Amino acid sequence: METGAKRWLSLYPEEIAPVNEYPNRPLYDYLLEAAEKFPNKIAIHFLGKELTYDQLLDETIRLAGQLARLGLKKGDRVAIMLPNSPQSVISYYAVLMAGGIAVQTNPLYTERELEHQLRDSGAKMIVCLDQLYPRVSRVKANTELETIIVTGVQDYLPFPKNLLFPIVSKTKIPKKREFKGLDRVYLFTDLIRTGTTDFAPVPVDPEEDLALLQYTGGTTGVAKGVMLTHRNLIANTEQARKWMYRNRYGQEAILGVLPFFHVYGMTVVMNLGIMHVAKLIILPRFNVEETLKTIEKQRPTLFPGAPTMYIALINHPDIHKYDLSSIETCISGSAPLPVEVQQTFERLTGGKLVEGYGLSESSPVTHCNLIWGERVPGSIGIPFPDTDAKIVSPETGEELPVNEIGELAVKGPQVMKGYWRRPEETASVLKDGWLLTGDMAYMDERGYFYIVDRKKDVIIASGYNVYPREVEEVLFEHPDVLEAAVIGVPDAYRGETVKAYVVPKPGRTLDEKALDAHCRKYLAAYKVPKLYEFRDELPKTIVGKVLKRVLIEEEMKKQSS
Repeated sequence: METGAKRWLSLYPEEIAPVNEYPNRPLYDYLLEAAEKFPNKIAIHFLGKELTYDQLLDETIRLAGQLARLGLKKGDRVAIMLPNSPQSVISYYAVLMAGGIAVQTNPLYTERELEHQLRDSGAKMIVCLDQLYPRVSRVKANTELETIIVTGVQDYLPFPKNLLFPIVSKTKIPKKREFKGLDRVYLFTDLIRTGTTDFAPVPVDPEEDLALLQYTGGTTGVAKGVMLTHRNLIANTEQARKWMYRNRYGQEAILGVLPFFHVYGMTVVMNLGIMHVAKLIILPRFNVEETLKTIEKQRPTLFPGAPTMYIALINHPDIHKYDLSSIETCISGSAPLPVEVQQTFERLTGGKLVEGYGLSESSPVTHCNLIWGERVPGSIGIPFPDTDAKIVSPETGEELPVNEIGELAVKGPQVMKGYWRRPEETASVLKDGWLLTGDMAYMDERGYFYIVDRKKDVIIASGYNVYPREVEEVLFEHPDVLEAAVIGVPDAYRGETVKAYVVPKPGRTLDEKALDAHCRKYLAAYKVPKLYEFRDELPKTIVGKVLKRVLIEEEMKKQSS
C-alpha cells in the first residue's frame, strides 16, 4: 500500500504528523531524563505513599546494580509477578537498566500457567509478591529459576497503613523473617537499602535488543512470548503521546488501574507516564468504590481503561456523589467499547472517551479514534502515525476492496520481532513485515476501520456468517443489559446457532421474550440469538476481556453429558 492509498491520512488533524522519527535510545532513558528535568516532581502516588522522580530513579538504579551483582547478564530474562505498585515500576526499569529482558507475569496465574511461562522464557530471576512465594517455590525445581526476590504491598505503604494492611487484606502475609536464610531468596527492601547508586546502565541496541517478553494467547491456547524490542515500545509510546497532542509535558496525572503486567497498561500508563513525566496514581487492583474515591481526591487527567471498568463505574449507584471532572482523556482498549457506555461516561465526567485497538504483538496500539476530532461510533478509528493497515483475504492474502470483510493486517515500528523460540508460528503471522492480527474487519471509504470479530469466533449458522460483536452491540443497547457475550454452539439443523450470555443490570430482570423482540428490531433473523443464558457475571481476564473459551468449554461439557 503506497502512502497515497492511506485514505485515513486526510482525517489527521494538523497537530499529528503522519511520519515521524523515533529516538534510537533505550527505553530506560526516559526515566533518566525525567529525573534530570523534574527531580522533585511526584512520580508515583500509591495509596498515600509518594515517590519523586529522583527517588524513583535512585531506587531503580540501586536495584539494577543488585540484579547485576546477583548474576544478571545482558539478555537474561527476569519475571516480574507483581500487582500495580511502586515495586512493579522499579523492577521493570531496573531489569532494563541491567540489560535484562522483563517477563511480565500475571499474579493470578496458577502453578501450571506459571511453570509454563517460566520454563518457556528461561527466566533465571523473579520478583514476586510475598503471598505468591509458595506458588513460585513449588514450581522452581521444574524451571531455570535461580533467584527469587520477595516484596509485599505493605513495603511501600505509609504508616500506619503498612501495619494495618495484613488485617485489612484478610489474607495471610508472610513475616519477613520467614525468608531469612532461604537459599537465593532476597528481600526487595533489603536490596534497595544496601544497594548503591554508582551503577551504570547497560548499553543496548534499541532495534535489536529485547526489552520485554509479553505472553499472549493464554485465553485460546498455549501462551506465547511476544518479543518486543526497546524500539518497539518506544515507538508505540511515542505514537500514543503524539495522538494525545493536547496533553502537557510534565503536568499530567495518569490513573494506573490497568495492570502493568498487561502490555496495554504497561504502554499507555507506565511507559507513557514516565515518558510524559506524569504523576502515576497507582491502584493495585480495580475496585469501583476505591477508583471513584481516588479520582475525586487525586484528580487524574488521563484514565486509560477497559470497557468493563467504565461499565462498572457508570452503573455504580452513587457515582453522582463523586467529582470526576478532572478526567480529560480516556482511551479504552482490550475489548469493544459499547457506544452507550462511551456516551454515558462522557456525560458524567465531561472528558473524552475513545475506543482504540491493538494486540500484544504490536506493543499494543495500532488504531484509535481521534480524541479531539470526529469519532465514529462502533469504529476502532484510524491507524496511528507511521502505521499502515489493510484488509486481506484469509484464504489468498490478497488485499480486499473497501467495505469488504477480511482479516486485518498491520505494519509499523511497533510490530514485534516475533514469538520467542517459535519460528514457525512467527512465520505464520508475519508476512513481509505485515502482522496478520486474526481479527475480521473492514475499512470504509474514508479510512475508518471496524472490527467485526475474531476470525476464529465467527459463527456460521445455516451458511451465513454471524459476527458476535454485532449481536453484542445490539444487546448492550437494551436498557436492562449490563454485559453480554455471544458464541456459536453446535446445532443439528443449522450447523451452529447463536447463544447469548447476558448479565442484567442490578435490580433489573430480563427474559428471553423481551430480548428476542429487541434483537429482531435491529438484526436479520439469522443473527438473532436462539438461546439465552442469564448470569450474575461473565468469566474475564484481569483486564476485563470476556473469556469466550471458558463459555465454549462449558457448553461442550453440557452437550457431552
